[in-house]
Amino acid sequence: MILGKIFVPYLTQSDDLGRVVVPKEIRRTLRIREGDPLEIFTDREGEIILKKYSPIGELGAFAQQYAECLAQTTGHMVCVTDRDGVVADKKFIPFVKETTEGVYAETICPIISEGDAIGAVVLAGRDERSKMSETEQKLAATAAVFLGKQMEQ
Repeated sequence: MILGKIFVPYLTQSDDLGRVVVPKEIRRTLRIREGDPLEIFTDREGEIILKKYSPIGELGAFAQQYAECLAQTTGHMVCVTDRDGVVADKKFIPFVKETTEGVYAETICPIISEGDAIGAVVLAGRDERSKMSETEQKLAATAAVFLGKQMEQ
């Protein structure tokens, strides 16, 4: 496990079925719960890389394009998330990193796929006079429903 620039080794072994136990500290840090899918990769040096699987991550480029179109249409900051973090954004992350104050209007619409909330579409504005109109709320809801349907295919 890498914490900042400190490497903390964990020893584990596989059983006769090839299963490997991921230590509790790593599961807690990565917010991995029982039954969460993981992706397994290997690099050129033969190291194994475990990554928490994000179904919306598969739509990363598509979600980014959708976020850009939504931002262009509404003039607001747009963000598409999975359950753990940002998948796509337009004008959102640099602003949030600067400050969390100054976001005056926001709309958050969950992305539902096969009955489970797997992420969200977020619209946010910086102008204290601006309010999210019903049309903008419906645009965010439409984006969330559309992305959810894409995940079901």
